[in-house]
Amino acid sequence: MISKIKPSLIPNEPGSYQFRDEDGRIIYVGKATSLRSRLANYFQPIENLHPRTASMVSLAVSVEWIVVRNEVEALILEHNLIQRHHPRFNIRLRDDKSYPFIAITVDQEWPRVGMMRGQRKRGVRYFGPYPHAGEIRDLLDSLLRTFPVRTCSDSKFLRHQKLKRPCLLYHIERCSGPCASLVSRQDYQQLVGDLGRFLKGDTSEVISRLRSSMSGAASELNFEQAARFRDQLELIGKAIDKQQMVGGESFNADVFGIFQDEIEALVQVFFVRKGRVVGRKGFRIDKVIDSNDSELISTILEDFYSESSSDLPLEVLVPIEPDNPGLLEEWLKGLRGASVHIRVPQRGEKRALLETVGVNASIEFKRARLSRASDHNSRARALRSLADELDLNVPPLRIECYDMSHLQGSNYVGSMVVMEDGLMKKSDYRRFKVHVPQNDDFAAMYEVLTRRFAYLNHSETGADSDLEGLQRRFAYPPSLIVVDGGKGQLSMAHKALMDSGHLGEVTLIGLAKQFEEVFVVGRSDPIRIPRGSEALYLLQQLRDEAHRFAITYHRELRSKAMTNSILSTVAGMGPARTKRLLAQYGGIKRLKQASKEELMGLGWLPPDIGGAVFDILHGSSGRSGK
Repeated sequence: MISKIKPSLIPNEPGSYQFRDEDGRIIYVGKATSLRSRLANYFQPIENLHPRTASMVSLAVSVEWIVVRNEVEALILEHNLIQRHHPRFNIRLRDDKSYPFIAITVDQEWPRVGMMRGQRKRGVRYFGPYPHAGEIRDLLDSLLRTFPVRTCSDSKFLRHQKLKRPCLLYHIERCSGPCASLVSRQDYQQLVGDLGRFLKGDTSEVISRLRSSMSGAASELNFEQAARFRDQLELIGKAIDKQQMVGGESFNADVFGIFQDEIEALVQVFFVRKGRVVGRKGFRIDKVIDSNDSELISTILEDFYSESSSDLPLEVLVPIEPDNPGLLEEWLKGLRGASVHIRVPQRGEKRALLETVGVNASIEFKRARLSRASDHNSRARALRSLADELDLNVPPLRIECYDMSHLQGSNYVGSMVVMEDGLMKKSDYRRFKVHVPQNDDFAAMYEVLTRRFAYLNHSETGADSDLEGLQRRFAYPPSLIVVDGGKGQLSMAHKALMDSGHLGEVTLIGLAKQFEEVFVVGRSDPIRIPRGSEALYLLQQLRDEAHRFAITYHRELRSKAMTNSILSTVAGMGPARTKRLLAQYGGIKRLKQASKEELMGLGWLPPDIGGAVFDILHGSSGRSGK
């Protein structure tokens, strides 16, 4: 536990402070208007502290601080340190799922629209998020009749561009046919711009233009074209009806609703643009350290807008005023480039909307809690049972499992799968290409774990180069490492841990498949966990998942090698042409779907080589390709 520091040694200026544990890792980051006053709160009898705060303080052995010029700089510094070190005791915002967005690839010559999930990419405009993928499909189905922007993949677009023939979507009026030059670039960009403005909530301009075009066509007695404009207006009206109206057209706001208990909170955010709800998002918060409601709101806003600051509205509506509204407004103003007002509405439509979002948060919280209740209890029992079987002081909250795969020593790969709190965490999975001679599973295990433990060293020293993304996933050592195999694999894992300098920090076990025996370092006899027990089932689940992940990766590499090998037998198909051909079609599966005429007409590939590629993929006799 950290020793009390004399107040006179702590600066009275604003800044950020960081608590470190005995391994030097940052476990908590905070900010303060006065570092001296804020840190004084931690140096009181530990029994007076909230249990979660007391837990953090008891693990901390040192505290550091960085002085800045003002509160805004302290806020920015705090966020940057949290993003870099991911301290275990800072409040964490966690999406329950990856919400889908409507996305337009504006950086392409012929932009496309579609549904996207996950991390945002450059050159793409995002609209939403939406709670369900089905909602996006229904909305696009209505809008593409009016704004026929392409939705096809790039490889399909290039294929039809070479054929100079549009696909079925053009004939059912869901695309304007840019691949076949059936729409001018200027008109196509107009369609993309109109679709973007509509999705953003600016519907009045689009509706006004369509009405004007309909009237103009009718006055020129072009009733067929006027009828098309009329149908488009009806479809747009239906799409608008799907967007809930909650205020006047000048109302632009993000509305936050929160429902919480002592352990976690659930947040719902409704995005209102031009008076309509154009998207919503929800996420959970693990309340790992004590904070009041105002501090919680502040943390939510800081984290949320640090990640999603591209479309800040004029107003942010919250149920409780944050503890530093002026500071947050100044920071948000810098992100938006214009004023942002954080408000707690007391009456009227805005108050009613805020309460509606709060009700949604309450419903989602209870639904998630009910769906996880039985599963959470069984996971907790399994982890406790495993701790008892392995004689661990506490249940292992993070477990990593490793497996190797190869075919007679070729395409050697390793896999790492991760379980946190009894749930598989696929975002932390990792695959390894292994470089060992012949089929030497022991050497492969040593190489993989040596490479994994290297990131522990980097996370401790704070090195931040191109390893930053992996550091984030490997910020803390696992509580338990499981290797697929017996004493040999386990001894290699133990050697890798010892050579890395982390011996004693991580528990190692080997799970031998033949008799489901568990081997522990320093113990000659295996541990036999009772069959049918939750602890053994948990280990089997980990081992099987690691095996599946390794086999999948091995098959990918082997398939790629076989494809390259097959194409290399065609005279004139060198590595460069093979790489370009597979890149153009996105893989062997789509390449096999191409006709012989298409391959012979690529332009950059000689026709006789294109025909030979078709023949080798489909047999020497070939087929018509139509």
